[in-house]
Amino acid sequence: MTKTANTSQKLLAQNTALVLVDHQVGLMTGVRDYSPNELKHNVVGLAKAAEILGMPIVTTTTSAATMWGPAFPELTTALPKQEIIDRTTVNAWDDDRVADAIRDTGCSNLIFAGISLEVCAAFPAMTAQNTGYNAFVAVDACGTFNQTKRETGIARLIQSGVVVADGASLIVEILADNASPLAGPVYEALGMDWATLVHQVRASAQLGE
Repeated sequence: MTKTANTSQKLLAQNTALVLVDHQVGLMTGVRDYSPNELKHNVVGLAKAAEILGMPIVTTTTSAATMWGPAFPELTTALPKQEIIDRTTVNAWDDDRVADAIRDTGCSNLIFAGISLEVCAAFPAMTAQNTGYNAFVAVDACGTFNQTKRETGIARLIQSGVVVADGASLIVEILADNASPLAGPVYEALGMDWATLVHQVRASAQLGE
């Protein structure tokens, strides 16, 4: 039975946190649904945009020293002050430090992304949804190892009531207003070609005030 997602609460920077799970060098080598460059672009853009908007960010790896390696360097460069919680549990939520870090954000809306989509992103997202949070998965900031895993992972998320979307759409929903002074930096962080147009929209809005 498919659950109905709770989307009644508006996504705001003040009530939404980003949870990045296991974007690690070793796992990247097995990703087949995105090229490494495209996936890194999407993940880093999502992280940078969330930081610009002032959203809380939680990041985690699995057995970085012995199993999957560190988070890929483009992500750690984008978030130089971010603490990465290294764990051993399959479901990130099962590590008390991760669960506590998420709770400590005080946010009721949680955007998840991870490698792999059907495990690293899906398991904590489904747990969050079942625990009373509004869970979202930014599927284009996730990667997995074959088409079957991607299709079944997305199907299971939807069946669990988790909202599936692309990261840029979720971020733009939070941004809400292209006249915001954050609009240009957010679009630039996402790597969208029309970022310059946003500056023009804002300038026109200011002239009309």
